[in-house]
Amino acid sequence: MNDYVNKSDSSAKPVHMVDQSVAQIRNYVLNQYVKSTPRPQNAIDIFKGEWTSKLPTPYEDLEVGSTQLFEDPRISWAVEQFGGVNNKSILELGPLEGGHTYMLEHLGAESILSIEGNTRAYLKCLIIKEILGLKRAQFMCGDFIEYLRNADTKFDVAIASGVLYHMRNPVELIAMLSKVSDEMFIWTHYYDQEIISQNSLIPANKFGNCTISEYGGFKHELHRYEYDAALDWTGFCGGSDLFSNWMTREDILACVEHFGFSDIRINFDHPQHPNGPAFALSATRR
Repeated sequence: MNDYVNKSDSSAKPVHMVDQSVAQIRNYVLNQYVKSTPRPQNAIDIFKGEWTSKLPTPYEDLEVGSTQLFEDPRISWAVEQFGGVNNKSILELGPLEGGHTYMLEHLGAESILSIEGNTRAYLKCLIIKEILGLKRAQFMCGDFIEYLRNADTKFDVAIASGVLYHMRNPVELIAMLSKVSDEMFIWTHYYDQEIISQNSLIPANKFGNCTISEYGGFKHELHRYEYDAALDWTGFCGGSDLFSNWMTREDILACVEHFGFSDIRINFDHPQHPNGPAFALSATRR
């Protein structure tokens, strides 16, 4: 008895190979179903092993990450600098898993438009929105740079935590934020050759050559940062290209001032951050 589906077709697969392939597809389809009692952990486990954040009470026992992004002192500090966010409209860039979004809503924000370009992070935000019952936050899936290029809406506050150092053109981001809000919070890594060269956790080949660039009349340095092996993790939530460009601390501060923010305050200055020197700033146009 012939073991092939079609004797005249030299490319035909053996019957047992076809059966195996069909079985694999069927198993894959059936594995998408959850057969246990509905509970929050079931939704969390859609992205099992990819979570960064630890959830707040009463969900702190869910198996997620360990980083306290739902109780982040950086956001508490930023809100304090702006005199609170009660009844204010917020633009949030790169929410990751909705931790800061949750904080902003609980601190009284009237509305939060949160834009996430990473599709897996976006879906995680929707899971968090459902589990924690967020009512005044809207998550949008897409590139916030493209949104800002066409934005005609003004916001009371712009939150850009953990996104500036993931940009190919970070000065463009600051310039566009200056057009949509008079109050801005940024937390970011920055480039400092001396500090980074002494950090054993950052491979020497992570950074390329320095280039001089100009945008909106602001001349500055850009230091190319390669993602390399970080792109091998399915939970990666960095920039949307193979590399980004880091700015120096001095250039970041000068850039914020160049685009009209006069009241600039600094906190969480962490030169020895394991992933590279970092700091936070609040900026207000007076």
